[in-house]
Amino acid sequence: MTTTALKEPVRDTSPGAARETRRRTGRIRRVGLPYLLLLPALLLELLVHLVPMVIGIVMSFKELTQFYIRDWGSAPWSGLGNYKVSVDFDAPVGEALLHSFFVTVGFTLLSVALCWLIGTAAAVFMQDAFRGRGLLRALFLVPYALPVYAAVITWVFMFQHDNGLVNHVLHDQLHLTDKPSFWLIGDNSFYALLTVSVWKGWPFAFLIVMAGLQNIPRELYEAAALDGAGMWQQIRRITLPSLRPVNQVLVLVLFLWTFNDFNTPYVLFGKAAPEAADLISVHIYQASFVTWNFGTGSAMSVLLLLFLLVVTGLYLLFTSRGRRAADV
Repeated sequence: MTTTALKEPVRDTSPGAARETRRRTGRIRRVGLPYLLLLPALLLELLVHLVPMVIGIVMSFKELTQFYIRDWGSAPWSGLGNYKVSVDFDAPVGEALLHSFFVTVGFTLLSVALCWLIGTAAAVFMQDAFRGRGLLRALFLVPYALPVYAAVITWVFMFQHDNGLVNHVLHDQLHLTDKPSFWLIGDNSFYALLTVSVWKGWPFAFLIVMAGLQNIPRELYEAAALDGAGMWQQIRRITLPSLRPVNQVLVLVLFLWTFNDFNTPYVLFGKAAPEAADLISVHIYQASFVTWNFGTGSAMSVLLLLFLLVVTGLYLLFTSRGRRAADV
């Protein structure tokens, strides 16, 4: 009787094979380590953003009112009913949402334009060295560094009708108005909100543009000055074209931040914003947490998300085409 013994596979124990194994293991570690370090952030992103987003989309298809708060999963499905109510612009809900949308669009365009203009002007002014430039840069960044609630509450006191600093300067000292104005109610609330938004947002534009200006060679300005180009020609021919990639990203970020801004109007006006300053973020909050109709509020949020995705996609498409045309 013949027995066949099982033989173990012969392993290469030569020094070259050991080095190759260590090299392969090190390569795997180098490639996998960045993904391993990103894993906690990806999990937190999933929990903080994506999961609530999916839940909000599901809620938009439910008739979720105050009667189903304790067990929202038992709320009946309404299909596209919440969306039909939101986009029915002949009905009170849709009409109010459309008004809030137009107010938000106008507010966002003005705020982004003023933030970019003031930030760019300040950054260009800060390019030349002068005594106290470092201190002035630090002061310019104070509005951006302050907590939102502390800064906006300070503006609330400044906008007070009887003893606010704004009315004291405009009416009592400069005599620009016949009587003290109401800044937190009525039509003036839009200008108050715009003022706070620009004051709070332009230092970010200043910081980004100032960083972009560092990449423009000074030799270009020196050559332009030798050719007889003035300051405005240098800005138009050198500064703005060189800052085009930076400005494209800056304008998009400012647009998304301003359009979605909730903290500023909520702290400035409270739960019930004036009609002239009824931004869509506060409007959706009122539709959800004041009227207790979370289904309709979720549908409005989804519509807002779709609008911002479309605008962002079109903006990136047009800017990329313009960049390719400029390169050609």
